[in-house]
Amino acid sequence: MKLHELKPAEGSRKQRNRVGRGIGSGNGKTAGKGHKGQNARSGGGVRPGFEGGQNPLFRRLPKRGFTNINRKEYAIVNLDALNRFEDGAEVTAALLLETGLVSNEKAGIKVLGHGTLNKKLTVKAHKFSASAKEAIENAGGTTEVI
Repeated sequence: MKLHELKPAEGSRKQRNRVGRGIGSGNGKTAGKGHKGQNARSGGGVRPGFEGGQNPLFRRLPKRGFTNINRKEYAIVNLDALNRFEDGAEVTAALLLETGLVSNEKAGIKVLGHGTLNKKLTVKAHKFSASAKEAIENAGGTTEVI
């Protein structure tokens, strides 16, 4: 095989359909839009969610509560996940991202108290649950709020 013999796989490349370019193209005259009607017109068609004048689904369903636009979502790390670090290590947000314990820092990192911690660590995070803080200090480590 030579460079000039290379070709894309059969059917992997498709020529785009040039609409409204004469009868020979197979899509001339009405350009695939049929005759007259709302969808044949320029700017025609209906908005998303429109059901022909029938009360749309989003209006029929009950609405409750509200969404707080200022809500902060934290990336969570449990105590048992921190056992992978060696004794006396300083656990920071950058280290958690690097090791893959957290894939996205979001609004910050919160340490939760699920599992047991048996290493003495210095943990630096944005938030700690009361049980996590207590467990880290019981293991001889320290917590620091960033």
